[in-house]
Amino acid sequence: MPRGRRPAGEQAMTGAERQARYRARQDVDAAPSPAHPPPTRGQAAQGHRPSRPRRWRAAVAELVALQAEYAAWLDALPEATRDGATGEAL
Repeated sequence: MPRGRRPAGEQAMTGAERQARYRARQDVDAAPSPAHPPPTRGQAAQGHRPSRPRRWRAAVAELVALQAEYAAWLDALPEATRDGATGEAL
């Protein structure tokens, strides 16, 4: 019993044909879409990241939010569980 997909045509594609189809699909996917306009002046064409201080503040804010979430989980635990390994981890 054959396995895998059946060829779309009469014969299976060669490796070169598959690679060409893959590259063409990648080129279409990489083209800018209306939802993502090209970068404006002042922005790097690729790899634009916020500054380190801005990234640091965002990371600290995320950690503080997680800490508050874990504290809420700990408060919601029954007292018996709070005193065990789960409560200790939270």
